[in-house]
Amino acid sequence: MIDHAHDLASVRDATERLLTAVGTLDNAAVTQPSRLPGWTRGHVLAHLARNADALVNVLEGRPMYVSAEARDADIERDAPRALDVQLTDLRESAAHFQEAGEAPADWSRTVELRNGVKDTAARVPFRRWVEVELHHVDLGIGYDLEDLPAEFTQREIDFLADRFAGHPDVPSTRVTDGTRAWSTGRRADDGPEVTVTGSPADLLGWLAGRRDGAALTVDGGPLPALPPL
Repeated sequence: MIDHAHDLASVRDATERLLTAVGTLDNAAVTQPSRLPGWTRGHVLAHLARNADALVNVLEGRPMYVSAEARDADIERDAPRALDVQLTDLRESAAHFQEAGEAPADWSRTVELRNGVKDTAARVPFRRWVEVELHHVDLGIGYDLEDLPAEFTQREIDFLADRFAGHPDVPSTRVTDGTRAWSTGRRADDGPEVTVTGSPADLLGWLAGRRDGAALTVDGGPLPALPPL
């Protein structure tokens, strides 16, 4: 059962951590490369602000983005801005998302995201939480996968394992941190083809495309190559 109010509170807390951390930077730091190929930290911050706007659109029944081209153009337009402008935009767009999330609504309704993806409205706050936490890591400013809240890490592993479940290009895989286990990839009647073991942070990093999986232990074959998110 998704508790959207709990997730909205978690988004608020994660956003405050992000704003506090970014507030220690300077204009030069914002122009430096992030951990995402081809993106500066300014690109990451611009994306986070525009994603908040886009998820307000989703909650209010409008298309998430006008188009993929418009989404990319908005990020490129906003990436070079000074730190104070980035912070103000991120703070205000985050507040608008919280307001939209706190409005009375049918949280069981189906909403549409990018590329025709559909989900329940109740899952939208968690999706925003994912954006804030992982992109905080992507900034490369001292917040890493090991610093993520344990609840978030487990739920995002749940989400990503489910996302790749049944994918024809991913072998049947058991993912485990030694305590919990997840199944993903192709279905196999005679058990998983591959078992991937590691810390929660390393498992999340591999599943989310943030780490290459070198720290993981793999039994039964090579580490599966995962499709892009």
